[in-house]
Amino acid sequence: MAAQAAAERRLSAQIAAHESWAHTPDRSARTAPARAALMARFEREVDPDGTLPPDERARRAAHARKAHFARLSLASARSRRKSREFAAEGEAAEAELSTLGGDAS
Repeated sequence: MAAQAAAERRLSAQIAAHESWAHTPDRSARTAPARAALMARFEREVDPDGTLPPDERARRAAHARKAHFARLSLASARSRRKSREFAAEGEAAEAELSTLGGDAS
């Protein structure tokens, strides 16, 4: 029962999000505050005391941002590989069971 309610809430939220984006004339302007906040986070990370010149802070923050997204990409690639490996193991086990005369279903 709770899972059904959660699924309905999720669908309602998706509908609301799609409706909101459908009525957004400038997507870039709408997401600008979030992008600025993320870049500010990277600037604080590379220059917590605020002592670097602005251009150097921005350069380092850009690299920190690239490193962050590269880490996310690496984690995603590892996750996809592990998923493929588990699927292959499952298929091999089912094939072995079938060969031995068992019922895999």
